This record gives sequence, structure tokens and C-alpha cells, in this order.
Amino acid sequence: MKIGSRRFRPGWLMTVFAVAALFALVSLGNWQVRRAAEKLAVQQRYDERSQAPAIQVPSKLVDAGSVEYAHISARGEFLPQHTILLDNRVLKGVVGYQVLTPLRIEGGSLNILVNRGWVAATSRRDLLPQVPTPAGTQAVEGIATPPPRRFFELGHDTVAGPVWENLALDRYAAASGLALQPFLLQQTSASDDGLARVAERPDTGVNMHRGYAFQWYAMAALVLVLYFFLNLKPDAATDEKQT
Repeated sequence: MKIGSRRFRPGWLMTVFAVAALFALVSLGNWQVRRAAEKLAVQQRYDERSQAPAIQVPSKLVDAGSVEYAHISARGEFLPQHTILLDNRVLKGVVGYQVLTPLRIEGGSLNILVNRGWVAATSRRDLLPQVPTPAGTQAVEGIATPPPRRFFELGHDTVAGPVWENLALDRYAAASGLALQPFLLQQTSASDDGLARVAERPDTGVNMHRGYAFQWYAMAALVLVLYFFLNLKPDAATDEKQT
């Protein structure tokens, strides 16, 4: 291909490099697009399920995927002796704790861990906030949320009494000796306990993945442009005529 006084004459080594780079960059862009689609599906599932009528949680194990982000209701008694506080949870710029208490589901020995809400930390780290727990049979409503799957820990010693750095359901079940549903109940119903209910729509990072996809595709386009212009070389026949 000839353009003016130059002819497109790619070398084999540069061609191999360009093809490999294009394949890698486009593959990365496609992967980010797929991740964005998966995350968007999670948000749509949350929007649809959280607005539907409440599903009653039974006293037998439920598949977590079947109720993920669904509006659920559980009836039973709280076990305050097994309450834990998730540390360093910030609400509107204030540091505090998320309060999690298991609820013994009525009619059996199975429990569901309830994220009851947020409470501010005291001015001293050695003084924990006092959170009252409703006694007797309670009907609690909220959103079924999956437990955190990934988190960063500074060390293995992340549990100090009732204060936990992160939550892993299997770790909590082992520490408490309780049989648990494989999901959390993010409480939205009112209760006279002074906690702030925070039921946030999951931030799944759709726009982040789309942004990364754009960057990979842009880099692929740049490789293609550079490959083309770097292989435009003076045409020998044109040079001979000029001489």
C-alpha cells in the first residue's frame, strides 16, 4: 500500500509484536466488559428482589443464591451474648461499628446473623458502646446480603473479644458454635435500640469496569496506529525518480 511518497512495508518482528499486543489488550477490554455486565446484573437483581414482598426465612437451611438481595423476614429471639462489633465502619464521616447479633429462628435451632445497624464509637478505644438488644420474640425485616468474600487483614489475630476486624461466616460459626443460614439479614425494620439502619444498594463498580475497558481498547487503538505509521517507509521507486 502506497501513501504519497511512502509505502506501508511492515517487518515481521514488529507485526508479531503488534498482533500479540492487540490480542492481549482487546482480550483485557472484553474481560472488563463482561465483568461490567455481571456487576450490572447484580444491581438489577438487588433492585428487583429488594422491592418484592418479604420472604419468610424458615428454620431450615436456605440456598444463599436463591434469596440474595431479596426482601426477607425472620422471626425468633436475639442471642445478645454472641453479638459482635465490626470495627472501623464509617457513617457520614464518623467512625463506629456495625452491630451484628444472631437471631435464633423460631421453630428450630438454626440462626441467622443480623446486621442490626451502625453505632458511633466512644472517645476511648477501650470503652465499647452499650447497645441494647430487644428481648423476647422479634420479627425482623431486611435484605438478604451475602457475607464478604474478600477482605484485607493486617494479621491473623483479627478477633479481640466482641470486636472483629472483618466478618467471615465460617469463622463466626466456629467461634460462636452456632448453626447459621449462609447469608446475612441487613435489618431495615425499626427497633428501639438506637442504631442507624444503613441498607445501601451494592456498589458493584460497573462504571469502574467500563472505564478500564475503555482504557484497554484505547491502548489497542494506539498500538494499531503506531504500527501503521512506524511501518510507512520511503518508497524506493519514488526516490529513484527524484534522483
